[in-house]
Amino acid sequence: MGAEMSDQGHSTDFLYPFLEGQETDAAGLLADLATSARSKAAESARLQEESLAEWDAGIEAAGRAMAERFAAGGRMFTFGNGGSSTDAATMAALFARPAHGRPLSARCLAADQAVLTALGNDVGFDVVFARQVMAHARTGDIAVALSTSGSSEDLMVALAEARRRGLLTVGFSGYDGGRMSVSEDVDHCFTIRSLSIHRIQESQALVGYRLWSVTQHHLEALQNGAPR
Repeated sequence: MGAEMSDQGHSTDFLYPFLEGQETDAAGLLADLATSARSKAAESARLQEESLAEWDAGIEAAGRAMAERFAAGGRMFTFGNGGSSTDAATMAALFARPAHGRPLSARCLAADQAVLTALGNDVGFDVVFARQVMAHARTGDIAVALSTSGSSEDLMVALAEARRRGLLTVGFSGYDGGRMSVSEDVDHCFTIRSLSIHRIQESQALVGYRLWSVTQHHLEALQNGAPR
């Protein structure tokens, strides 16, 4: 029992290696925590800057294409798994209910638990997003898939269905890009080149915000008849 309790007591040591053993130096512990936090913040800022620089032209092209779709009455559908599902919901909310700018038709396909669990149970999890694309999307709409691996089967199936139906397809991936980065079913793919899920999602959020900003810019230009 004693050994079991000891193992449980150190079950999270791998997350913070500087907490090994019984730390009694409070000042030293706080200093280590502060150093860790600064290091993570610096890495996140560096990755965000590099990601925006790498995908600047791609964001511009995708934002222009999305603006044209929205201007013609198109709608955006976002989706993802796990933490990426909350990022998908955040992106849909940014487009649909912005603090400023034009509200756009955007919906997160991961938001309805009843639909997700029904499809997963009755048909199979691989089609939980594809079936919703079939039910709701039409030619001229936009599909945005968010993933850290870029290879989730349910996302790839949905993107393929979206392409068949004439949607503009956008992917957010991490690591080396996964299947999204080489798929013919994805019109625009933004890969965040990191091995950390946390850093990937932080940079995806910033790239997503920049994509929204560029889309708004091109929509305004379309409305005013100005050159883009």
